[in-house]
Amino acid sequence: MRNKYVMIYQEMVQKIEKETFKANEFLPSENELAEQYQTSRETIRKALNLLAQNGYIQKIRGKGSTVIERNKFDFPVSGLVSFKELADKMGEKPMTTVHQCAKISANDFIQHQLKLKNNQEVWEIIRTRSFSEQRVILDKDYLIANTVQHISRDIAETSIYDYLENQLGLIISFAKKEIIVEEPTEEDRALLDLEGFYNVVVIKNYVYLDDATLFQYTESRHRPDKFRFVDFARREH
Repeated sequence: MRNKYVMIYQEMVQKIEKETFKANEFLPSENELAEQYQTSRETIRKALNLLAQNGYIQKIRGKGSTVIERNKFDFPVSGLVSFKELADKMGEKPMTTVHQCAKISANDFIQHQLKLKNNQEVWEIIRTRSFSEQRVILDKDYLIANTVQHISRDIAETSIYDYLENQLGLIISFAKKEIIVEEPTEEDRALLDLEGFYNVVVIKNYVYLDDATLFQYTESRHRPDKFRFVDFARREH
């Protein structure tokens, strides 16, 4: 016989998928669910943990459990595409806000990421992407100023890659990527709508030109509920 919490989990999954429990709404409290299913709060807690682990709900400290929007945006991991190119394929158009677009002296961290010498300048571009008036992505771009001598806020608001390729004639070839999960930084909390979320998914890109010159380092920092990170793999024979 299956554990009772698994049966409760499966029944609640059906209610979420049939929209009896609607996206962005809170579930009944643990006490209410325990009474409804004639079981203990501990059993309900196990069912809720399973729902959270499988991406159906988000537990928000002090408030309860809210149903996650299941219609996530696919974010390709293996491709090298601009956010504008991705956004053009999305049904819901995001809004980009440019918080910083300036030429700065690279700090120790950026020097290390881009293999720079002391006092070399980079363009620092910090942008947030909003869906349904919720800021869910923080993009931080650093481009070597010797390679990219000028960028404006207007360019940063539309498409940096379109400018680099079609205006400057740069040939962007490949990128090395890292994907990690981190606790939000103070900057994440200031610029993203993270109430109730205790992790961000970070995609780090080291981007190279066709002559294998590293010229850009980016961090794309995502609230975890809106995106599904996808790839396609084929087994070699």
